[in-house]
Amino acid sequence: MSSSLESLYQEVIMDHSRTPHNHGLREGGSAESHQLNPTCGDEVTLRIHSQGDTITSLSWEGHGCAISQASASLLSDVIVDLDRAAVQERIDAFRELMRSKGTLEGDEELLGDAVVLGGVSRYIARVKCAMLAWVALEDALAKSPAA
Repeated sequence: MSSSLESLYQEVIMDHSRTPHNHGLREGGSAESHQLNPTCGDEVTLRIHSQGDTITSLSWEGHGCAISQASASLLSDVIVDLDRAAVQERIDAFRELMRSKGTLEGDEELLGDAVVLGGVSRYIARVKCAMLAWVALEDALAKSPAA
């Protein structure tokens, strides 16, 4: 990856960590999950709102490093108005990207701007930070009644 592209990716991560999208838990919701990364202390509580089989919104709150907060923000942009199967497809694609140790670029069609986190996969200690919100989403889906 070129240094200018890597710099752009870092800028996107910092922008999302400073000004996170969909931050602040909304009332109601179909399911919620709280996840903690005991290694570094990152925490996220994520709440999904759904109508039938479609995720209509995701709200969250948490604290931790820039990577964990940016990942939650980016995730919240990627899954809105998708059905459960499409959401799970994105979780699986992100997990594959995080396990790639930097060998994959990520599918922008599936992951949108979350592909900027692909570089994190080269740093094993940071993968859990990036995965935290995605694991919370997977847990919330498991808790949410299927349509």
